[in-house]
Amino acid sequence: MAKRKLNKRQAWRINKIQQERNDRAHKKEDQIHHELEGGDLGPEQNGQVISHFGTQVLVEGSDGLQTRCYMRANLGGLVTGDNVTWRAGNEQGVVVARHDRQCELQRPNMYGELKSVAANIDYMIIVVAPEPHAHRNLIDRYLVAAEVSGIEPILCLNKIDLLNDDNREHFETLVKDYQDIGYRFIQTSAITEGGLEELKVLLKDRISVFVGQSGVGKSHTVSTLLPDEDIRVGGLREQSKTGKHTTTTATLFHFPSGGDLIDSPGIREFGLWHMEEHEILEGFKEFQPFVGMCKFRDCKHQAEPGCAMKKALENNEISEGRFASFQQIVDSLDEVNVRGMGKEK
Repeated sequence: MAKRKLNKRQAWRINKIQQERNDRAHKKEDQIHHELEGGDLGPEQNGQVISHFGTQVLVEGSDGLQTRCYMRANLGGLVTGDNVTWRAGNEQGVVVARHDRQCELQRPNMYGELKSVAANIDYMIIVVAPEPHAHRNLIDRYLVAAEVSGIEPILCLNKIDLLNDDNREHFETLVKDYQDIGYRFIQTSAITEGGLEELKVLLKDRISVFVGQSGVGKSHTVSTLLPDEDIRVGGLREQSKTGKHTTTTATLFHFPSGGDLIDSPGIREFGLWHMEEHEILEGFKEFQPFVGMCKFRDCKHQAEPGCAMKKALENNEISEGRFASFQQIVDSLDEVNVRGMGKEK
């Protein structure tokens, strides 16, 4: 599909809007520079970004108080969870430096550019449930995202009150398979509050995010863990068995029992199409002993002779289900790339 050409009037308007934005940014930077040079700001102190509001961020200081702050232009983007150095002003403060990130969670924007959505996360809680049905491939996609981002994944089987004679064996096998790989698996129910104490202990003194398919009970669980916060719950649609999003911006919340949560729709669901095949491979941690051991460097792990991955599969050193999931994810990347090339024609 050919790109639509802009007429002169449209091009002029776009350039005018961009120039106005640049002028506002320069004006704000000049004001910040004047305040810094004029001694109108307090001493430097450490803080954490709690939320983002366009050109401003909400920063929490070591005293627990929160202040809206402008950002220096040379900082790059700040996201919820960033640790920063800031200075207080009469009405608003100024963030003057960003500390190195321990890790960051990224997703592509509408233009295909990778953008960070949260930083310094310790745990990614991957929530699955009997309804909607937990598909292994979706679980594996979240595990890959966690592994590649440097975040420890924790699998959470929620809505255990819905387990019955028809589905219990399936989920017992699911839990055991991932535990055998080395992943932690906890079981919870926001309705009966089963397993929530174990979850609270796990989250204490850590920054976590909750991810998972719509309708698995993420918002309900979070609301139970944060009873005093205004986090609306999206209900499960009765017929489709899928949920709906409610939270609208990335915000950091403090659990009463200790630990923090960063929550937003952009965090709760994201894809992997921006990743390369070698990154997907890194996300399957039990495959790592066999990476680079194939006969051919460009092995696709399909029908090539001397494939170390296929040999590991034959020797039951990796599971058929996980290998099939890996291939499915890689195939989905190829499909997206083909569609993308078609759009550029």
